[in-house]
Amino acid sequence: MVLFGTNSYLLLSEVKIVVTDNKWRKTVQLMEDNLFTPCLEGIKHVKSEQGDMLTKPLLDVCKHMLPILDKFGTAMTMVKSDISGNISRLESKYSSNPSRFNYLYSVVLAEVETKTAKSSSSCTNGLLWLTRAMDFLVALFHNLAEHQDWSMSHACNDSYSKTLKKWHGWLASSTFMLVMKLVPDRKKFIEVLGTQGDIYGDMENFCKKFSPVLAEIHKFMAGVGLDTMRAS
Repeated sequence: MVLFGTNSYLLLSEVKIVVTDNKWRKTVQLMEDNLFTPCLEGIKHVKSEQGDMLTKPLLDVCKHMLPILDKFGTAMTMVKSDISGNISRLESKYSSNPSRFNYLYSVVLAEVETKTAKSSSSCTNGLLWLTRAMDFLVALFHNLAEHQDWSMSHACNDSYSKTLKKWHGWLASSTFMLVMKLVPDRKKFIEVLGTQGDIYGDMENFCKKFSPVLAEIHKFMAGVGLDTMRAS
């Protein structure tokens, strides 16, 4: 069955030195990052200077989502497993020839040329489901930031209905809805993401910056006729 196709993270600290007036007074401020910080930093590097989508930086951003999924507990175990599997599939292809597959779409075009893109084990299929999984997570985090009165269950179900549901068959959809009943309490989830900074602001900022990246991937996939594959 396919839900999305097939570590812990060390929080960083930054010491900022602020010099005021001519008195050389120094104020040391310790700033701890939350779990969205590496995601936001990574998005800056997903494209080359020429605007082409890069394989490894894009996969790195997706990998940064895995520690966040850990905070959902058992509710996201299968989701994380599928996402990890698709990342690994694409990383293996990239590692087989980094210069050839430096640009993300070259992975898909190589499989289009060999007529293997529609295989369930293809990297094209892996990229499609990885992108859809990110669509779901972006929708979920947008809901949490935008509707702070919603329960976690409400936010998850709404996000699923808007993104993945239309691509899932009965079995995948039923399984997904079942595991979503295990989502943690919203307040506890937000607390474990990191207490420093504006967590909801960072969440919404991530959605705002990553959504166009995902939309571009979908546009490319549709352009080669590969954006409509479904799960069982």
